Amino acid sequence: MADDLYPIAVLIDELKHEDLALRLAAIKRISTIALALGPERTRDELIPFLDESIDDEDEVILALAEELGNFVEFVGGAAHAHLLLAPLETLSAVEETVVREKAVESTSKIGQILSPAQIEEFYIPMVNRLSKGDWFTSRTSACGLYAPVYQLASPKTQDDLRGLYGTLCKDETPMVRRAAATNLAKLVKKLTKPHVVNEMFPLFSALAQDEQDSVRLLTVEGLISIAEILTPEETKSLLLNILRNMCVDKSWRVRYMIAEKFVAVSKAVGADIIKEDLIHAFVQVLKDNEAEVRTAASTQAPGFSAIIDKETVLREIMPCIRELVSDSSQHVRAALATEISSLAPILGKENTIEHLLPLFLLLLKDEASEVRLNIISKLDKVNDVIGIELLSQSLLPAIVELAEDKQWRVRLAIIENIPLLASQLGVKFFDEKLGTLCMSWLGDCVYSIREAATVNLKKLTEVFGYDWAKQTIIPKVLIMGQHSNYLYRMTTIFALSTLATVVNGEVLKDLIVPTLSSLAVDPIPNIRFNVAKSLEELIPLLKKNGLSVMLTDPVKPTLSKLCEDGDMDVRYFAGRALTALAAA
Repeated sequence: MADDLYPIAVLIDELKHEDLALRLAAIKRISTIALALGPERTRDELIPFLDESIDDEDEVILALAEELGNFVEFVGGAAHAHLLLAPLETLSAVEETVVREKAVESTSKIGQILSPAQIEEFYIPMVNRLSKGDWFTSRTSACGLYAPVYQLASPKTQDDLRGLYGTLCKDETPMVRRAAATNLAKLVKKLTKPHVVNEMFPLFSALAQDEQDSVRLLTVEGLISIAEILTPEETKSLLLNILRNMCVDKSWRVRYMIAEKFVAVSKAVGADIIKEDLIHAFVQVLKDNEAEVRTAASTQAPGFSAIIDKETVLREIMPCIRELVSDSSQHVRAALATEISSLAPILGKENTIEHLLPLFLLLLKDEASEVRLNIISKLDKVNDVIGIELLSQSLLPAIVELAEDKQWRVRLAIIENIPLLASQLGVKFFDEKLGTLCMSWLGDCVYSIREAATVNLKKLTEVFGYDWAKQTIIPKVLIMGQHSNYLYRMTTIFALSTLATVVNGEVLKDLIVPTLSSLAVDPIPNIRFNVAKSLEELIPLLKKNGLSVMLTDPVKPTLSKLCEDGDMDVRYFAGRALTALAAA
């Protein structure tokens, strides 16, 4: 008997321990303890004990709320899952928001596997208690518990649930109305159309006109859900005025929410309203006084342009885009730089050249590195529309300039786009315009750039072939191996190791292995142990290319000598390489 009680006794001790980390670890281990106890004792002893333990730090009860959502199998399956609702009900009423949200998530998960009888007997009474709780915390949590089980409840219970949800929508506490507005969209998707129109729409309308902007801003999702159910005529008569008011709401936060979801709203309300109202409304949010609203609207420009005709885009949207390119807010310009290239497929080749290319050039020269970075990383979409020749003629000078940008992340973005440019520019153009640039990155002061530059050389070799690499790149890399600055010599090792995977046996034999062997006597220990690491990487490549003889000489003697090095790290990596050689 003592052994049977041991797991729960240990848990009790650890949950009462003064060390928070120990209590947290104990909660995260309750599934193991439940497994040891078995389903019956978990139901009879562990669950009641956990229900009594909900008086701890937020971190502990948050972990408990999460664990309980995955606890159904430990209490004996769905037939007993309702027993988990008691501790979760308590957790749904605590003060800390993240704990309540996790408790609601776990309760919803359990609710969906309950039988209709369990829902009627246990789940619905719990929702009732939470919905009528004295504290706003329980009423807030209740809002999230209706939609998951609504369709599983009986018709009479469904009527009661809609009535109760209506009460929460009119609650005197703004936090409860916020929760009701947030969850309205989920509930609407579960209802029949008559119930939506006759019961939910009046509630939505009241929330959309709430005195608190924190409530109004959460009704945009509800508007989308309701519009998806209605016919275009019904949408126009019921929702159009509300939508118009949202677009010009006195609170910028409401306008921000509508701007952020403008494409989703447009698709939901249909073509007539887009044509008659939303084109003008979109222009207004693109020109909004608040930078946050303009930022959100910028992200929607390609999506919205795709659902209206090209002439309207050129006439109405493009003038706004031109203004946003020189917007006073860096965040607006950065958001636009990310999205503007997606307009190219919509506008087509001629309009992209005429209207978009000048804007790309302006953004590539923007003072903010984030803006420049965003435009570079999306150039492939423009290339697909206008072709590399035009792109290179107009943008290459700006790209070369950015290759020396003081922000290393911008230089990194340029490097990552070089193989794409190279494959389309061709070897002659590349060698003339970009070859020197690619080699200069190997000597960059930032390690991430030097590393990316070596990977870049590998990708270029894959594009142009190893004969090109042998003639153009490798000689320059070998010269760096004799540089007085040890970082250049280090980069030579990294570059040769990376290139070794894409060149032929001749290049390995004549250039890469001899150079690495010569660097094994470098005065800097970091160079020597990186030689050992590189030689270890070359072992399978030499075998694969039929160069096993090189493993005997010079690879093995070089590594043997490094095993006697005065530096501990050099000896370690040389020893590891020799072990790999012996196993090969």
